[in-house]
Amino acid sequence: MSATDLVRLKSLAQLWSRGLPAGIGWTDVLHEAILRVLDGSRVWPLGVPILAFLSGVMRSICDDYWRRVRSEQRLLVSRDDPGQYGVPNDPVDELADPERVAVAVAGLAEVFRLFAGDPAVLQIIDGLANGLTARDICRAYGISDVDYDTARRRMRRALLRHQRNWSTP
Repeated sequence: MSATDLVRLKSLAQLWSRGLPAGIGWTDVLHEAILRVLDGSRVWPLGVPILAFLSGVMRSICDDYWRRVRSEQRLLVSRDDPGQYGVPNDPVDELADPERVAVAVAGLAEVFRLFAGDPAVLQIIDGLANGLTARDICRAYGISDVDYDTARRRMRRALLRHQRNWSTP
C-alpha cells in the first residue's frame, strides 16, 4: 500500500468509528479489521480494491459493535421495569428518541448546508436516502458514471475536511 492509501485507510477508519462509545477509537477498528483479514475470518474477494474491502470490514465491525450495545441496553432494561427509566421496548421507538431526532436533524441540516451549492451531490444524497443504488441514482437524475464518482469524491473530501475542522478546538 502506498502512503496515500494508508492515509485514505486512516480516514475511512475515522469515518466509520465516529461516535463509537466506550473509548473505541478508529485505531481499534482498523486493527480489528486487519486482524480479521489476517486470521482468515474475512476473505478478500478477487477484484475488490483493498481499500473498499477494508472499509467494508470496518463498517461491519462498527455495525456489530452498535448492535451489541443496543442489545446490552435492552437486556439491562428488560431486567427492570422498562417504564421506570423511560426506555422503550420497541426498537422503532428507540429511533424516535427526541435527543436522537435532534442530533439527526442537526446533522442533516449541516450536510445540506455544506453541499447547498452542489446539485449533483444533493441528488446523490437524496438517492442514497431513498435506498437507491449508484446505478439507479445515475439513471434517475441523468448523472454519468464519471460525474457520480467525481461528486462522491467531492462529498468524501468535504466531509473529511469538515470533520477535521469540527473536531479541532
